[in-house]
Amino acid sequence: MSATSESVLEKPRGAVVVRPSTENDVPAMIAIYTHHITRGVGDVDIEPTQADDIKRRRKNMLRRRLPHLAAERDGVIVGYAYAVPFRKRPAYRYAVKHSIYVHPDHVSTGIGRLLLPALIEACASAGYRQMFAYVDADNVASLSLHEAHGFRRVGLLEGVGFKYGKWADSVLMQRAIGPGSTTPPVEIAYSRTT
Repeated sequence: MSATSESVLEKPRGAVVVRPSTENDVPAMIAIYTHHITRGVGDVDIEPTQADDIKRRRKNMLRRRLPHLAAERDGVIVGYAYAVPFRKRPAYRYAVKHSIYVHPDHVSTGIGRLLLPALIEACASAGYRQMFAYVDADNVASLSLHEAHGFRRVGLLEGVGFKYGKWADSVLMQRAIGPGSTTPPVEIAYSRTT
């Protein structure tokens, strides 16, 4: 091992802090998202996301009491996660779907293992009862992460995405949060705006 690689391995890394995102985090979130949609196993979005898009989505989520979290290490955004309504109709107002994105230099370092439980807790605290994830069927790490946090596979959506010259399947995963469907919900304000 060279002296350079030894010093990199020995360099201590700061603790990761998971916190609500801010507008100042938007440029880092765009860079992370752009990496994943152009080279990652995740989304099939082909249009680049603009700062105003993320800012608008983030404000809309916060207005609806939906969490939008950032993971920060040593002043650098290393990942982010958020929840959106599962469906727009009022009957589904207690269910959310979520997304997690990790900076490519921090994949497999535990960032997802910190973001996912924080997101689950924030959604449960806001009164949501069910959480869903659409995970690319080839993304073994994400499937394992979700299963480790109580998600179960409830469906396979075959050939729903086309990226990198081939069709992609998505696994639909679900878990109850808070008391789930065991008790009646506390009313959550419903807004038709997205």
